[in-house]
Formats: sequence, C-alpha cells, structure tokens
Amino acid sequence: MLMTVEHKTEVCELSSFGLIRFTGPEVRAFLQGQLTCDVEALPPEKSTYGSYCTPKGRVLATFLLWRAGDDYFMQLPAALREPVQKRLSMYILRAKVQAHDATGEWVLLGLSGKTAATFVRMVCGRDPVEIHGVIHSNDATAIRLPGDRYELVIPAAMAPPVKTMLAHQTEVTEPQHWDWLDIRSGIPVVGPATQEAFVPQMANLDLIGGVSFTKGCYPGQEIVARMHYRGTLKQRMYLASVPEGNPPQPGDKLYSPETGPQSCGTVLNAAPGPDGIFDVLAVMQIAAAEHREIHLRSPEGPELELQPLPYKVTTD
Repeated sequence: MLMTVEHKTEVCELSSFGLIRFTGPEVRAFLQGQLTCDVEALPPEKSTYGSYCTPKGRVLATFLLWRAGDDYFMQLPAALREPVQKRLSMYILRAKVQAHDATGEWVLLGLSGKTAATFVRMVCGRDPVEIHGVIHSNDATAIRLPGDRYELVIPAAMAPPVKTMLAHQTEVTEPQHWDWLDIRSGIPVVGPATQEAFVPQMANLDLIGGVSFTKGCYPGQEIVARMHYRGTLKQRMYLASVPEGNPPQPGDKLYSPETGPQSCGTVLNAAPGPDGIFDVLAVMQIAAAEHREIHLRSPEGPELELQPLPYKVTTD
C-alpha cells in the first residue's frame, strides 16, 4: 500500500560522512581528554554531539559520538575523517588506544518522517524512544536524532537487503536532503571551509549537549570555559532562509547595517529544502541578529530571513 505524502518516510545513504572507531582499554580516558563532550558520562544507550578543538578553542570538527561495547564511533564529514584521525593519533602516544578508519566497514542510512520508527523496528526489532537514544541489535545500531530522525549503522556485508527493502517502501533522497534536515534541527556541521572559524558556543554546541563545562581539561578548554563563565560571547548560530538566486556556500560572509562594510558573520551550513529555497545555519554577531537585517556576501546582497530554531538561543 502506498503511503500518503504526510506519512511518507524518507531514506538517505549518508555517504558524505566518515567513521573513526576508537578501541583499547584506555579509550574512554583518552577521548575525555580530547573532546568537548563528556565522554565519561556517555552510557552505551546514548549518543552525543561534540567537537574537537585547537589549543586556542577553535573548532576543527563537529561529530556524533556513540558507544558499541567498549568501542567508540565518531561520525564526521568524510573530508575531515583522515586529518582528524591523524591529529588525534598524534596524541595517543603510549596510551592503550587505537584509532581506525571504519568508514568502509559500515553503511550509514538516515531515516526521517513520521513513520520512520516503523522501519527502524523492522531492521532492529525495536526503536530508541528518546532523542539521542541508541539501541544495538545483531543486524544494526539505531540512533534517534532530533527532528523525527533515525540513523541506522549497518555492517557493510548486511546492508544490501536493508537498502533494497527501504528503497521499495520509502522515498529515497539525496544526501543534501539530510543536510537540510540537520540545518532545520539546528545541528552545526563544520567542514573544510569553516574549520577554526568558531569556538564551540558560537555554533550553539553548548545548547545541543556538545560541550561540558564540568569535565576536565581538553584542547582549548580554558578559552571555552572562560567565554562561558565570563559571559563574553558575542556571536551565536542562527537559522535563516535565503531568497532564490546564487546558492549560499559554507564560508560565505554576511553583512549588516550594524557593522557597515565589515562582515558580521559567516555561513556555516547551507542546503536546499523541498521547495528549492536554501536554508542556512550562520554564525553572526548577536547584535546584528537582533537588528535582523542580514545580507549575503555583501552589504547590498540578498537579505536573509531569520527563522526560529527548535531550541532557545541564549546570549550568555
């Protein structure tokens, strides 16, 4: 039976992401000392967003992290997988930890829509109830994400029949559709064009559980904590729509009457929605966002229309 449009489920192969698998008896302590999220507090049935920073507190990568037994999986843009893995491996030193490229060992499928949980149950036998919940079965790992979405992490050898089943019973979409869903959910994804452009709070990572202010040290921790406790944050990430025309790109500069010829912000992520209109996540000066007149690429460029995020943006 064909599903009606309002109840359809969409599936997308998340081929634009890579996976790093961390193993070893000291893996939890190692990651705890490298990442902004609280790895020590992450149970096997939960996932978390997080970031990896330079010693100056600038974000090198954002990621989704979860556990499978004693191992940890880090999902991040494929273009950053190798350099991030290499950089983290430099700090392993004598720790009993190994970092592996697990990208080819698994197939990542994104499911969205009101009936997505039905298909998760078909593959895994049950579905995660809470946002960021994780369940493991013999056939796959399922992760529930913000915005009525689920991710299936399937061993590559077992993925073909699952993909075939989903292709016949759901609508297959392109990776950019998942990018758009991330944007509408307010989930920042740092890529090559925006590396080292922001501290985590500027990209709202503290608002989506990606930063712990109570854990121990990690690269950039002092700067991230000082910004939090002294209230010196002047930029935040906002959601906006862009008029039809030249598509926005990550790294594009933004302008406002508040700042004149000086840029007031940067596009972090951009993707077209089902109606063809581009939505963006953009980091910009809080004062400029409150003025609400923001232009793309030049002071006379297309004007962005600010939209509400699914969570409250604080100015602390």
